[in-house]
Amino acid sequence: MKELLIIIPAYNEEKSIERVVNHVINDYPEYDYVVVNDGSKDHTAKICRKNGYNLIDLPVNLGLAGAFQTGLKYAYRQGYEYAIQYDADGQHKAEYIEKMLTEMKKGYDIVIGSRFVDDKKPHSMRMLGSRIISTAIMLTTHKRVKDPTSGMRMFNRAMLKEFALNLNYGPEPDTISYLLREGVKLSEVQVEMDERLEGESYLNMVRSIKYMIHMTVSILVIQNFRKRDSRFVKDEKNVEVLK
Repeated sequence: MKELLIIIPAYNEEKSIERVVNHVINDYPEYDYVVVNDGSKDHTAKICRKNGYNLIDLPVNLGLAGAFQTGLKYAYRQGYEYAIQYDADGQHKAEYIEKMLTEMKKGYDIVIGSRFVDDKKPHSMRMLGSRIISTAIMLTTHKRVKDPTSGMRMFNRAMLKEFALNLNYGPEPDTISYLLREGVKLSEVQVEMDERLEGESYLNMVRSIKYMIHMTVSILVIQNFRKRDSRFVKDEKNVEVLK
């Protein structure tokens, strides 16, 4: 079985994709990667093809959830034991992947690269949504997730299968909260992230507020009505029950 796949969802990242992928290829050749071009309207796909990158080129924009699930399906079908979500905008640092992988091998299902394990979360409007989502997760799971909006998340083989085969699974805090309630083991490790240097983030102020409201309502209300596929339920010995 292959060990780890770095999944790089990319939407209109022509200004950063080459720098990000070349850094992974040249400095971390021990890891495999795949770029999932999410129907970009710019030259992202052209740049990837020109450089011969391992590329899944989606013909339409599916959004982050759809693009990442595409990557997880690929990881699952290719036989990887672990996969990590890695932003194409250059904010994530590959130097922390080994640290996250070491933590994962202690028996966790999901490991989040968190900015706030050791460092305090700043009191700012930017972090208000993160605080509200953390509180919602605490109220519903009785577990503290310090950086629920971090996009640097690693998943084990069982999670690869579950995300790959469920249409309603996205790499978002509400799904993380739901899985915590279902007994999935999660850990966070301290990482640092860079600011976006180029391109434009999807989450502007208006979208950030809508996102925070959507996630909070989903965690507090909608997840109560969600049903987990029996194929992924584990027995008391923590072994998958396949029905």
